[in-house]
Amino acid sequence: MPGVALLLSAFGWVLLALAMIGTAYMAFATGVLARFLAQRSPASPRATPVTLLKPLYGAEPKLAENLATFLEQDHKGPVQVLFGVQRADDPAIAAVHALQRRYPEARIDLVIDGTPHGSNGKVGNLVNMMRQAAHGVLILSDSDMAVGREYIGQVLAALDQPGTGAVTCLYRGRGDAGFWSRLASAGPSYQFLVGLVFAKTRGLADPCMGSTIALRRETLDAIGGFAAFADVLADDHAIGQAVRARGLAIAIPPLLLVHASTETAFVELWKHELRWAATVRGVSPAGYAGSFIGIPLPIALAGMAIHPNYGLAITLAALAVRVATVRVVDRHAGEPTAPLWMLPLRDIASFAVFVASFFVRSVDWRGTELTMLDNGRVAAPSEMT
Repeated sequence: MPGVALLLSAFGWVLLALAMIGTAYMAFATGVLARFLAQRSPASPRATPVTLLKPLYGAEPKLAENLATFLEQDHKGPVQVLFGVQRADDPAIAAVHALQRRYPEARIDLVIDGTPHGSNGKVGNLVNMMRQAAHGVLILSDSDMAVGREYIGQVLAALDQPGTGAVTCLYRGRGDAGFWSRLASAGPSYQFLVGLVFAKTRGLADPCMGSTIALRRETLDAIGGFAAFADVLADDHAIGQAVRARGLAIAIPPLLLVHASTETAFVELWKHELRWAATVRGVSPAGYAGSFIGIPLPIALAGMAIHPNYGLAITLAALAVRVATVRVVDRHAGEPTAPLWMLPLRDIASFAVFVASFFVRSVDWRGTELTMLDNGRVAAPSEMT
């Protein structure tokens, strides 16, 4: 039918136009990322006492190795590494005991406390851990992060800047469990990182991420402590909002940490990324809705199916920009996150997650289904009855 053909043709041109805009955006954003990462990140010379907070849950591939990077630091001041679990039979305890044997001179403390504090299990763990936090500067980071030797010094240097209330850190991916984990790790390395730095440097976003949240104890107390975020899914974002509400800035040093992906099957990747996407959608609906423009390759492929000739040229341009992004990230990381042939699969998966996230009303968090409420809050099944 002529009318249907005309509509299909128009739809194809719209897709190709969006793909061209997205490709131009990603090219510019990749340049911004390259300049940001090229900055020098000095370490603080001060011997500031620090407590590293590491909430744990279950065994993960390379867990002990990742945690050990926080003990192998060049920082000269006292460091307490405080681990927390909520069950006496948590397999992560074995990794903590192994670290205590490996680093007998380090102060490594473990809190085992299952006292509940709201729906967010990680935050509840942190509330229990704070009873044994020894120092006035706190650096919280997720269990799946790995860092370099100057991590503490660089974070403290950023925290020492006037008007700074908290420090958070960029991260790239690393697959630790085969194909699906490598596919998952390409997301933070080659897409999330680009958009985040662009938004931060252009004043479009002021992120605070679980990769690192460093702040002084008095700042944490002033925003209500960790307990104030016990029912919030995006606790890192909410902590950042609370810090900014007190007129303090959140700094991001040009430091690239490592996030270890551990997915061994597609369903794990899907659940994890859908939870993350739904979380971002909940805290920034408008910004998230427009983020599809940063995934131009699948859009170009769809447009090429309707207009092959023009579509092929735009698809190749989108692919070339994606390769340039990979080169920038891998150069600063010192190693590739994933092979180039994974890029189309990664971008198609990202677009599928983006679409599916608009239909999510509950998310899976470590085997527990949490219902999403207003203002980024969540409720466990027992709280819904």
